Amino acid sequence: MQVIIFDDRQCSNFYPVTHTRCVGDLRCGILKLRQRLQHIFDADDTCVILDPRLQTIYRERHPDWQINTVPAGQKLYLNSRIKLESDTIDEIEAMSPHSALVQGNEIVAILSSAEYRFGDPIPNGIKSIPAKTLLYQHIADLVHDNARLIDRDFQNVFYEADNFFETEPGVTVLHPYNIWIGEDVDLAPNVVLDASGGPIVVDSGVKVMAGSVITGPAYIGKNTLVKIGAKIYGGVSIGPVCKVGGEIESSIFQGYSNKQHDGFLGHAYIGEWVNLGADTNNSDLKNTYKKVKIYSYQAKTQIDSGSRFMGCVLGDHVKTGINCSLNTGLVVGTGSNIYGGKLFSNFVPDFSWGEADSLCSYRFAEFSQTASIVKARRGMGMTKAEMELLKNLSNGE
Repeated sequence: MQVIIFDDRQCSNFYPVTHTRCVGDLRCGILKLRQRLQHIFDADDTCVILDPRLQTIYRERHPDWQINTVPAGQKLYLNSRIKLESDTIDEIEAMSPHSALVQGNEIVAILSSAEYRFGDPIPNGIKSIPAKTLLYQHIADLVHDNARLIDRDFQNVFYEADNFFETEPGVTVLHPYNIWIGEDVDLAPNVVLDASGGPIVVDSGVKVMAGSVITGPAYIGKNTLVKIGAKIYGGVSIGPVCKVGGEIESSIFQGYSNKQHDGFLGHAYIGEWVNLGADTNNSDLKNTYKKVKIYSYQAKTQIDSGSRFMGCVLGDHVKTGINCSLNTGLVVGTGSNIYGGKLFSNFVPDFSWGEADSLCSYRFAEFSQTASIVKARRGMGMTKAEMELLKNLSNGE
């Protein structure tokens, strides 16, 4: 039976980070949403249904995937927004053929030989069954579920009963059986790995410089550099090839992004190719202790994040200057370059340039030149499909 991970029209609730990727490729926990579902339901290959505007770039990035192509035979369609709880797997595995699990008007899963496409309603002849399984509704849901999923992924994917590793003299390890360390990891003296509050996974090729403290649950992705004296608290997932320093708490880095310097980042979601200037700080708690509101592209206004703790959301290719101050719930759109000492609040539109009170449009030619330089520093380039997607987002200005 073919397992198909599908996005629906709610993918815009996860903008700006889903401007350039499907919801299934959002990181939450150690794995991405899609990877976790594929692991649980034994998907032999990758078959996805996603927004047609992403089809070209995904076929370029993943020529071996089945993208918006539905094979014949019995299929299990799984919504990429599924929130895995204790009874989620049982509920899905108990489905009978020609049935669909639904939450209100939203499809959770379909088991059928019928063809289903992006944004379609439930196919004819499919019986709808109310589901207990919940779906993530916006990016703040991922930030607040990250710590739980790090622990879940560790127990189900990374845990080894005979786990054994050696560290250099001067490295402090607390609860070593709650820690997984990959190959070619470099832990400098005076590094502390404290897994007493949850598991820690330090993936292959990571370098942790002297004096850094990492408390679990935490995931440090492949080939990431943790700078001298970094303070990484629980609930942090750092994707591959990042450089991180300062103080980070309950935040997710998609990958290929830098926060090298001092400054606080909390309850935030950071896309790819982001660079935070020295002493950039974000607030994740209002002085009034009221619940934080966060900008929604879909609603075109701020919505309740459901929590008193919510920092910022930065889309791909965002850059901040030194001493930038980011308010609770701030959303900075894809490709923006912001700077100055005035507080950024609410929403910075895609491809903006300037200070908080004097934003203008970031010309695409200038943006693309910078983006190309940034990617070249990692031995990568801007592809034609990637450039076209970003140009369309910027309206080609």
